[in-house]
Amino acid sequence: MSAIDRRTQQSIALSFLAGYVDTVGFIALFGLFTAHVTGNFVLIGSELANPSHGVLIKLLAFPAFVFAVALTRMAVIWLERSGKPPMFYLLLLQLIFLLGFMLIGYQVEPVSDSRAPLALLAGMLGAASMGVQNASSRLILQHLTPTTVMTGNVTQVIIDLVDILRGAADDVLRQRCIKFFWPVVAFGAGAIGGAFAYKYLLFLALLLPAAILLWLGIGEYLSEKGGAETPSTL
Repeated sequence: MSAIDRRTQQSIALSFLAGYVDTVGFIALFGLFTAHVTGNFVLIGSELANPSHGVLIKLLAFPAFVFAVALTRMAVIWLERSGKPPMFYLLLLQLIFLLGFMLIGYQVEPVSDSRAPLALLAGMLGAASMGVQNASSRLILQHLTPTTVMTGNVTQVIIDLVDILRGAADDVLRQRCIKFFWPVVAFGAGAIGGAFAYKYLLFLALLLPAAILLWLGIGEYLSEKGGAETPSTL
């Protein structure tokens, strides 16, 4: 598989996963954002001004996210010093957190009390899982467009589309527009898919993003075993 094909597949798959998991967490856990953790600050401010429920789960998601980012950074340093390509291990780490999110959530579904210990733990594991993906995109996957926060991607697509429509685009700009366009579409599809999947499957809906991580991890493992270029060197 060519490097471009791998980049496109990774970007689409991870964007879909982020939109999917973020939506499942939002619906299941009282408006918790797992992938877009800074969005929780807005919700925390809103709930502090108009007390209702769900503020604690959002507060605890932030340190879980920070811990996962720090853990990912340390894992990358250790793996690179050991001469091991880190991407396979980071996907495995994200998968472990995601499966924890699913299994703990399954134990308490449907969640009726946002302050229940297992609900809080599920939210923290979900945020940790997406923390690994956010950190990986900064440390290893710089060749991809951002896969967890789409605001910048949408902005770039619109700017490029304006230039294309006014006839001021070259081939490089058109390729960039395509590069940013598909993650936005994938994230939106993931958000819609996650909403419907949770409606019918509750936390078992997370089996799909777990399968995506497993598929990506197997691809990385086979690539490394076969001596192919890893994403970090593309």
